[in-house]
Amino acid sequence: MSKIGFLGAGQMAQALASGFVRADLVHPADIVAVDPFPAAQTSFASLVPGAAVSDKAASLATEVDVIFLAVKPQMMQGAIAGLGKIGGDVLLVSIAAGTSLAKLTEWTRTDRIIRVMPNTPCLIGESASAVCTGSGATAEDAALIEQLMSAVGVVRKVDEKLMDAVTGLSGSGPAYVYVMIEALADAGVRVGLPRDAALQLAAQTVRGAAGMVLETGDHPGVLKDRVASPGGTTIAGLQALEAGRFRAAAYDAVVAATARSQELGAE
Repeated sequence: MSKIGFLGAGQMAQALASGFVRADLVHPADIVAVDPFPAAQTSFASLVPGAAVSDKAASLATEVDVIFLAVKPQMMQGAIAGLGKIGGDVLLVSIAAGTSLAKLTEWTRTDRIIRVMPNTPCLIGESASAVCTGSGATAEDAALIEQLMSAVGVVRKVDEKLMDAVTGLSGSGPAYVYVMIEALADAGVRVGLPRDAALQLAAQTVRGAAGMVLETGDHPGVLKDRVASPGGTTIAGLQALEAGRFRAAAYDAVVAATARSQELGAE
């Protein structure tokens, strides 16, 4: 397997690296992470024992076969400049929201690039990721990244024009779900459940409902209707959700995050 580098050692880099190791696709000794912040280095080293960490980006491109560009979009151009000359034997993989293949090619002087939009559940092998490839990326490059990302979750190939939408939905989506779980658990406490029981029941309910959608292939509306019996408790709860514009708020969250991704790409 290729030697993997991370430019940026933050939470997403940590999640990906630990996911790759967890899936036995990459040995920790074949992972190098570069970050100027000591706290990020320490956290990465703790989560991926055996990986090399440093603050020196200039040598990264000569040490690895694949570099994941895992810095914030606003910092990307400067971070890439710190890599120095990037040879054609190195595959670049950007996980930055909004940063186009065209910009990445301009900044790196190479078109051997793949864009990936993962999400943090890759840490437990449950990521939802989308990929699109640059003109210089080979079929072997695409297969390698698909193998890596498939090991930590589900991967969909999309046109680059859809990457902002992916960012708004699955890239940012875990945060929306965490808010929902937190709200359900808080409500459980409000009606008398112990905190630990309320949180476990809320989280497992979300996990189970998602599993039903994925495993049955049934539309969520069909599954919802099977739970909501006439005059029962569930339909009363659904009425409260509709009164609170729950559906509209979730819709607006995806649209707003997509728009922000587009803004980042234009900055």
